Amino acid sequence: MITVLLVDDHPVVRQGLRALLDVQDGISVVGEAGDGPSALALAASLAPDVILLDLKLPGMDGIAVLGEVGSLEGRSRVLVLTSATDPSSASLAMRSGAAGVVYKDIDPDALVRAIRSVHDGNVLLSPRAAAQVVRSAGGPVGDGIDQLTSREREVLAELAKGRSNREIARALTVSEKTVKAHVSAVFAKLGVQDRTQAALVAVRHSL
Repeated sequence: MITVLLVDDHPVVRQGLRALLDVQDGISVVGEAGDGPSALALAASLAPDVILLDLKLPGMDGIAVLGEVGSLEGRSRVLVLTSATDPSSASLAMRSGAAGVVYKDIDPDALVRAIRSVHDGNVLLSPRAAAQVVRSAGGPVGDGIDQLTSREREVLAELAKGRSNREIARALTVSEKTVKAHVSAVFAKLGVQDRTQAALVAVRHSL
């Protein structure tokens, strides 16, 4: 069962989301919050699998909530569901720890799939969010994709699932030190600065 915490300052939005999710197999809405402080309190007490988070919140905005959620015990994954049109919002959310960014005009079935995907450990960006992250990165990234070895491509694909070096090492049956070396090589060849940008490249190239 995937447990979900809904965070949005509009009651009608939360009601609609709950109505959608409550009829899905394997998904349970365990709480709702209408502001940042309440969201953090519920995230700490409920430890939901997925937090569906709006960025525009009273008391503490979504980016601040993201920063605090990362310090909580548990493994809550945050899927940002927003109407924010600021070109930097998607990039900032990903850098602050979001596992994915989608927009409120998303198809309901696609939102359910997004929740399941994020819960499975994947990094998920809607096409619009991906374009925003690329623009915010200060230029095109991923031009070195053809330079990657087959093993480096495997490592990049694992990065896109949100996995740590230790988890990648376990999945590929290599040492953590070897994974660290591969990650450094991937960053250098792709011309990216961090795991979020690398994951974006993987998404763009369907890895």
